[in-house]
Amino acid sequence: MAMGGKAGEVFTEINVTPLTDVFLVLLVIMILIAPLVNQAVLKVDPPGQSQNKDQKEDKDTKINVDVSKSGEIKINGKVVQADTAAVMAAIQGIQAEAGKKDLPLILNSDEDALQKWVVAVMDGAAGCNIKKMSIMPPRK
Repeated sequence: MAMGGKAGEVFTEINVTPLTDVFLVLLVIMILIAPLVNQAVLKVDPPGQSQNKDQKEDKDTKINVDVSKSGEIKINGKVVQADTAAVMAAIQGIQAEAGKKDLPLILNSDEDALQKWVVAVMDGAAGCNIKKMSIMPPRK
């Protein structure tokens, strides 16, 4: 099969068939993988309204934590030391008193409170398996 042109002439045209094959294969791979990438790794259920009796009773039992700018941490009005172990002990006491481990925690802090005190409360809550935590905007 003759390629055309004069003898000894250099062939300068690009064969686009292999290039097109590569692009089509990449397109098929992207089409197959795109739905898998769209799936979220972390599923978060939005809060909904439930008329369950247990949840109505739980609204009365919650853990309120206040962090002041001076480093004073109050858990349900009782002052505790500003370290993770003391916070965990106080939360575990409230959980034992309520008879359940899954209590909601509401964290309030002053605007000028140091981050280490807020993190100590969050670490203590995580150590007590608190799954429902609300962090309120800083107070001024």
